[in-house]
Amino acid sequence: MTPKCRSGSPRRRTATPLLVVLAMVLALLAGLPVGTPAAAAPAVNYTNPLANQRADPHIFKHTDGYYYFTATVPQYDRIVLRRATTLQGLASATETTIWRRHTSGEMAAHIWAPEIHFINGRWYVYFAAGRSDDVWRIRMYVLENAGANPLTGSWTERGRISTPWDTFSLDASTFVANGVRYLVWAQSEPGINTNSNLYLARMGANPWQITGTVTRLTVPTYDWETRGYRVAEGPAVIQRNGRIFLTYSASATDANYCVGLLTASAGANLLSASAWTKSSTPVFASNAATSQYGPGHNSFTVSEDGQSDILVYHDRSYRDINGDPLNDPNRRTRIQKVYWNADGTPNFGIPVPDGATPVRLRPQDLGSSYLRHYDYRARVEANVSPLADSQFRIVSGLAGSGSVSLESTNFPGYYLRHRNYEVFVERDDGSAQFRADASFTRRAGLASSAGISLEAGNFAGRYLRHRSGLVYVEPVSSSAEQASATFHLE
Repeated sequence: MTPKCRSGSPRRRTATPLLVVLAMVLALLAGLPVGTPAAAAPAVNYTNPLANQRADPHIFKHTDGYYYFTATVPQYDRIVLRRATTLQGLASATETTIWRRHTSGEMAAHIWAPEIHFINGRWYVYFAAGRSDDVWRIRMYVLENAGANPLTGSWTERGRISTPWDTFSLDASTFVANGVRYLVWAQSEPGINTNSNLYLARMGANPWQITGTVTRLTVPTYDWETRGYRVAEGPAVIQRNGRIFLTYSASATDANYCVGLLTASAGANLLSASAWTKSSTPVFASNAATSQYGPGHNSFTVSEDGQSDILVYHDRSYRDINGDPLNDPNRRTRIQKVYWNADGTPNFGIPVPDGATPVRLRPQDLGSSYLRHYDYRARVEANVSPLADSQFRIVSGLAGSGSVSLESTNFPGYYLRHRNYEVFVERDDGSAQFRADASFTRRAGLASSAGISLEAGNFAGRYLRHRSGLVYVEPVSSSAEQASATFHLE
């Protein structure tokens, strides 16, 4: 299929920068909150998957310079932890078992979804567990460690987190907003015909206790939240641009699994359910083109330079599962960059293909526009939707000889190529001509050494550049032309 056919119909144009400005002015006049564009952040360079057979991943970057990574193991029998000074380093870091399930009674089965947090100078791990005599009697528990290094310190069981109902509960997470620490979790509430809903409460004097009002944030009602099971679980919080964004996972843990989003103003009463708005569609879901299925149970961390937010999640590389998905061991941990829309909301895009993570290319002379494909043609536009139209993987050149090629993220196997000096996104047909036309020599940016320029591999002196919204391979000489042929990677 072609990119045009895969989307069902030719993609609608996005709003022009003028229309966006007019919309912001009208919003200001109406007294509505207006987000500001997030500052551009450099590209990140990771390789997926980060860890095989590790589900429900949680990565925490500590002030000691280490990333700490824990996740559910397929045997559901222990809690593991590894650390590294880089995110990619977690892939090969030594893994330590810091706690094992009990042999009987509580905490003896279904050890699920550990999260590691550093609170008031101590380490805490939140996790869910069942009983040996009732493996589905899942409840939330906490471990504590006072050591500087949680891989070597001693862990103390602080017991179960008590909630208003002694029912199925899991996926405890914690965050601080306006100086108040909260616990957010998933639970089955008596009288509501769902598997789990999301709840929020203030933390008590200890990080294993809640206090005061318990607020039901959301109940799964949309069709994408109720496929296989009626589920809202795996909450995670990221705060930016004056708002609190709470992601959660919905539906069965097969290819139907996906990520939803709740949003509240940072200054709102978070314990008022009406302060939260639910997105009507999932914000992250399976993608057949990239062979990523059932993405979910995410957490958030930051890049090594602190400039990019990173989405951490699990998925599978295949759709069909034999038997109960919980018995399939091949959920794996993956990471990719979070982008931010002009209105200040997060854009997770799609689960990117396995291998190197993609980048966006922003022209030197257009601060908020990006190289993208639309109806086969390469263009430069602002406010690109869908995001993946502007994401490309820089891979080894199809023509070899030290060249590079730019592969579309949402249409793997399609590459930027020039034809009659115009640039398109087309499928590799295996011909020598295509591979020559789709290969470029990566140069230091002609207008800025912080960027890159891409010289056509088979036409020396002609560079990838934009003109009047379209992209060509052309000679460049003036400073303006050099700026139009220089791209910054984000």
